[in-house]
Amino acid sequence: MTSTSEGPLLFLDVDGPLIPFGSSTGRQEVSDGYVPTPLDQGNPLLARLDPGIGARLMALGCRLVWATTWMEEANEIVAPRIGLPRLPVVAWPDTDTDQGPRGLHWKTGPLVEWANGRPFIWVDDEISGMDRQWVAACHPGPSLLHQVDPAKGLRDADFSAITEWLDAAAPG
Repeated sequence: MTSTSEGPLLFLDVDGPLIPFGSSTGRQEVSDGYVPTPLDQGNPLLARLDPGIGARLMALGCRLVWATTWMEEANEIVAPRIGLPRLPVVAWPDTDTDQGPRGLHWKTGPLVEWANGRPFIWVDDEISGMDRQWVAACHPGPSLLHQVDPAKGLRDADFSAITEWLDAAAPG
């Protein structure tokens, strides 16, 4: 991976945190007159992406990493729409692989492995208490597992919680 001087990792999911599932007040809505562009790849929900959110994520000072089933398509389709550069992508293991105790999200083990002891934040809409307990027991560094409301996506309150954790976990 990289040295700890680069700041904490921020593992970022797409569906839910960046593409809200519900009404997204204050964000561009998908309208009946929506005409997809080649960049949209026929997915009208991409119109819900906030084009300014990439700059807000970059301003956190973390090393951003895609932690999504979009895989490399997050770089090809999502990143350009929100102003992010090409990011590393977590490669997921086969779904048949045992990833821990019942109730543990299938992403949790691979993210802890990828972090390799480094401080990290995981932004997702499917984080549970089991994930938090497992990470606390199995990851030696600081971590924040931040669950986003999938109906709203990342909001000001989420950025405040992340910034507060960063200030406490990695001051200066």
